[in-house]
Amino acid sequence: MYQSVLRHFPLLHRHGLTIRVLSTTPSALGKARAALPPRPTVPEDTLTEAFLRGSGPGGQKINKTSSAVQLKHLPTGIVVKSQATRSQSQNRKIARMMLAQKLEFLEKGPESRVALKGERARKKKASSGKKTRRKYRALEEKMGDGEKGIGGKEGPLVDK
Repeated sequence: MYQSVLRHFPLLHRHGLTIRVLSTTPSALGKARAALPPRPTVPEDTLTEAFLRGSGPGGQKINKTSSAVQLKHLPTGIVVKSQATRSQSQNRKIARMMLAQKLEFLEKGPESRVALKGERARKKKASSGKKTRRKYRALEEKMGDGEKGIGGKEGPLVDK
């Protein structure tokens, strides 16, 4: 369902023009999207940080520099290693984010930010799959009404 939203652009408004924008965003449709909880943080005094030499693809730059970061959360003993980039500072940020997400998931379970985002993605994927099946079911019914299918043959579109 599309909702028409009237937007004013100052440059066009001077010439007496307005633009009507069709939008399907939840805010335009009047649906309030459930807010995610704030991003978790981990106190620095509960961590030990080690810089390790990387391994795997990336050649000399990865193998000779200590750009991989390993964090250990002292109270729980959880260890996280990040070697996503060749930059040590970026790997530090990524490792902290990963550790915070793991700790939050341990604490809150299905109410954590990671779990909620995963659930949203799962629902979106399921909805997309339903839409695809509906489309091909309608197409198959249309082909079953005597119209020619793929390759000029009559009958269903897909063998079952």
